[in-house]
Parts: sequence; structure tokens; C-alpha cells
Amino acid sequence: MEKVSTYCFTVEPFYVDFTGRLFLSVLGNHLLNAAGNHSHDRGWGIDQLNEVHYTWVLSRMCIELYDMPRQYEHVEIETWVESVMKLFTERNFLIRNADNGHVYGYARSVWAMIDTSTRRPANLLTLHDGDILRYVLSAEEKPCPIERFKAVSPLTPDQQPDTIPLDPKYSDIDINGHVNSVKYIEHILDIFPVQTFETHQISRFDIAYKTEAFVTDPLQLLCKNADGEYHLEFRKNVGSGKRPDGELVAQARIIWKEQ
Repeated sequence: MEKVSTYCFTVEPFYVDFTGRLFLSVLGNHLLNAAGNHSHDRGWGIDQLNEVHYTWVLSRMCIELYDMPRQYEHVEIETWVESVMKLFTERNFLIRNADNGHVYGYARSVWAMIDTSTRRPANLLTLHDGDILRYVLSAEEKPCPIERFKAVSPLTPDQQPDTIPLDPKYSDIDINGHVNSVKYIEHILDIFPVQTFETHQISRFDIAYKTEAFVTDPLQLLCKNADGEYHLEFRKNVGSGKRPDGELVAQARIIWKEQ
């Protein structure tokens, strides 16, 4: 089977914001769907893994955009696996116009596999006798021209970040019972004023998932503008127990550019 697969979708009117551009969260969902379909076609889909008590967990995602798809455009997402290590695998994406080949951007992601009964990481190199290695396409064979995720230092009280309380709601929770990975993107973008989206678009978005949050976990979203880069964190259990500053759930970084 080919190591690269391409999946297409049309930017329907309910996929776009008031500017006519695709919601970043919708793009995120299509990236995850492409990853899921690519894995399934090779015997590594979540439904197939669930039968033997394993599942994929998204660890990191970074998206770099030169442009954003608009209403009614036809988009194709090309995806492939760049590397497989003991506990993580790297998957890349190319996002382009299906009609004229215009490249909107690229994305990188890092995934782990866990045992659903123990919630512990699984060794990717031993599962199915290392079959996953057959689908790797190295950076030399197929480059992805954007930087990998860069670690973000945790925000500290002396930096005086803005703090927004968030209580997970019905629409945040996925079939695994925790806050869906794409919902974090929506919560982050909702803190920016509408005027920002009139004059700017996202150039780079990075997010790293540290631990799960459930519907019973009140969250705090912290945000700090660091010389044009917005650093953000989700924390839970703030002010309780031995961690008064809370437990880090996710970290993100946004870079905007003028339209």
C-alpha cells in the first residue's frame, strides 16, 4: 500500500466564519480525520485498536498557514508518517486546493498509543511485530518544510497572564469522556476580539496536550502576549491540594499576521 494518502472535502458554508474563511477548528478536525483514515486503511485505526484495548492519543499539533481555504473551495489533505519511535510517532500533512494545487499550509503532529485498560503508553515498535514501520516516509524522502513544535515555558504568576475561567460543557466532551482536542482550539480563539479576525489571520498555531480534562474539571485558560506571540495554557485543579497553580492540561502558541 502507498505510504501517502490524500483525502478531500468541500468548504461548506457552515464550515466558515464571518469572513468566509474556514474555521481553524474545522481544519483541525479534517486533519484528524485524515490521520484516522490513513491509519485505518493500514490496520492501525482506532476502531481496530480498540478491539485489542489500545487507542491513539494526540500529543502535539502545529499548523503553519500561508492562506486559509474559503467557502466552496475544494481542499485536499495529504498525510504520511515521518517517523516511529518507541512511544511516539510523527505524522505530517500538506493542505492544498484540490483544483489548482495552491498550497494553504502544512501541519505536523505527534501521537502516542496507550493501553485503554491501564492508560499507560504502549511500545509502537513491538505491537503487531513492528508492522507500523512499513509505512514510514522519512524527511529525506518527503520533506515537511515547517518547524517542529517548539517547547513553551510555563506561564508564571509574575508574568501576570490574563486568566479566563472555563467549565467544560456537553459540547466539549468526546466519546472518551474528556475534553476533545479540537475544543481547546475553539476556546483559545474565542478569547480574541472579532476585530482581530477582520484584520489578521493565523500564521502559526502550536498546541501540546499534557493530560486529560473531564467534564468535572473546572479549567483556567491563561494567556500572555509575548512580543506578538500569544502563549496560552489550560490548567485544572487550580488552588487545590499540593498544586496551588493547578495541573497543566495543554499549552499553545499563536502567531498572527496581517491580511
